[in-house]
Amino acid sequence: MSDIEIAQKAAIKPIQEIADKISIPQDALIPYGKTKAKIDLDYISTLKDKPDGKLILVTAITPTPAGEGKTTTSVGLTDGLNRIGKKAMVCLREPSLGPCFGMKGGAAGGGYAQVIPMEDINLHFTGDFHAIGAANNLLSALLDNHIHWGNKHEIDSRRISWKRVVDMNDRALRSIACALGGPGNGFPREDGFDITVASEVMAIFCLATDMDDLQARLSRIVIGYTRDRKPIRADAILAPGPMAVLLKDAIAPNLVQTLEHNPAFIHGGPFANIAHGCNSVLATKTALKLADYVVTEAGFGADLGAEKFFDIKCRSAGLKPDAVTIVATVRALKMHGGVGKDDLGSENVEAVKAGCSNLARHIENVKSFGVPVVVAINRFSADTDAEMAAVRGVCAEKGVKAIDATHWADGGAGTEELAREVVAVADSGEANFSPLYPDDMPIWDKIKTVATKIYRADDIAADQKTINQIKDLQDGGFGNLPICIAKTQYSFSTNPDMKGAPTGHVLNVREVRLSAGAGFIVVVCGDIMTMPGLPREPAANRIKIGASGQVEGLF
Repeated sequence: MSDIEIAQKAAIKPIQEIADKISIPQDALIPYGKTKAKIDLDYISTLKDKPDGKLILVTAITPTPAGEGKTTTSVGLTDGLNRIGKKAMVCLREPSLGPCFGMKGGAAGGGYAQVIPMEDINLHFTGDFHAIGAANNLLSALLDNHIHWGNKHEIDSRRISWKRVVDMNDRALRSIACALGGPGNGFPREDGFDITVASEVMAIFCLATDMDDLQARLSRIVIGYTRDRKPIRADAILAPGPMAVLLKDAIAPNLVQTLEHNPAFIHGGPFANIAHGCNSVLATKTALKLADYVVTEAGFGADLGAEKFFDIKCRSAGLKPDAVTIVATVRALKMHGGVGKDDLGSENVEAVKAGCSNLARHIENVKSFGVPVVVAINRFSADTDAEMAAVRGVCAEKGVKAIDATHWADGGAGTEELAREVVAVADSGEANFSPLYPDDMPIWDKIKTVATKIYRADDIAADQKTINQIKDLQDGGFGNLPICIAKTQYSFSTNPDMKGAPTGHVLNVREVRLSAGAGFIVVVCGDIMTMPGLPREPAANRIKIGASGQVEGLF
């Protein structure tokens, strides 16, 4: 059966029954129908003195077209933890409509390791993304209105850095001209759209700890510059207040359930390249008060996703992870070992061993943050025992255990061994987390530290314009912010074709972008698309309402 058929055939329990598992009272639920609800912020504030559970990050090897399965593993591990008697829940990002109707797919897991109601989660959900898009575009409207009515702050319309957003892949909106049609429509200028998940409002939403923090971060957004390059912030045009009003309901975490009726928070969804790619801090910290073990996920491979989780999210929120699960598949490791996609079904132990150089690099990197590692081998039916043994052997050399996981086919029953090992590691007290670099390290040195220690580059390089941008940010008081490197997710280098564990490369920095409200500096290395386009045959072509009234073709 397809993912959607499995989800549609599943029994789903009333959301109050799921809330009961983590002792959330009925009056703290804000229901969205019978099967999903938000958690009241006033109730969340009463949890602050409760002890925290254990935090487990799920990350992966460098992505390949063969797939790795982080979300599926996150859900399966959570179900496995509950099957062995642990009070556990999962925290995931919300899906964007762009990928759902484009080509990547949703973010609800797959097979028998899914969160439900899958259709609702992938299509509008509780309206959070629409609220974020509305808040973003309200700021754009206020900005153009300020310029129209006299431009008190002398904003240079050529140096406006704030874009509009829409939660859809629409390449035609990447670069536009706005305010055409005469004086009554404002001052014409060039503009453009990003996809909603790329909005700084989304990143702020996911890093804010409460409404006060949300509004303070919104006020720090730099929307543009004057002719003499003085930054203008959102609070200069009185935007944070009304923006926060649009976000006041969205900021409450969303509660749903897995196929095995275990609790799941699905909240927020920042782009995993130009932002930190994790679910909301508020959802994660709330879950830690409600469960003994909290499983969460970071975007892309560990070099991008886990590094940003550690250096941005954990630094900002004061989180200290207790264990990391790195997901690998034999198929993906064979691709890193030089095997083409069409030949992945044939046994090739030597290619697996060669590809394990990528897995070994990720293990070393995660351990460098002081967090212990377990490897989950997301097993496919074609994987042979010899190939699996090869992965386990490489992991043993690195001092970590690799556990077979069959959650896609078997649900939580396929991750019980993995769950026991994760509990043993998380409870061991071995974790001694610390970020990769200190706050006061200069921006250039932060970039070089990530490049050389995580990507294993020999050096970094930039043209003089970019060097000047970095100097301006350093001199402008932003040098204490962490960095968020935006590069291809398909390689440790900036060349997506360099598989495995390349060395000897140079990280070329193309530009830097300030996300002052979110609290980090985006370091762009290569071409980064913030408004994707649809493929020749988009997933939307297969999606419809069937004769029974149910959605068809959605994964």
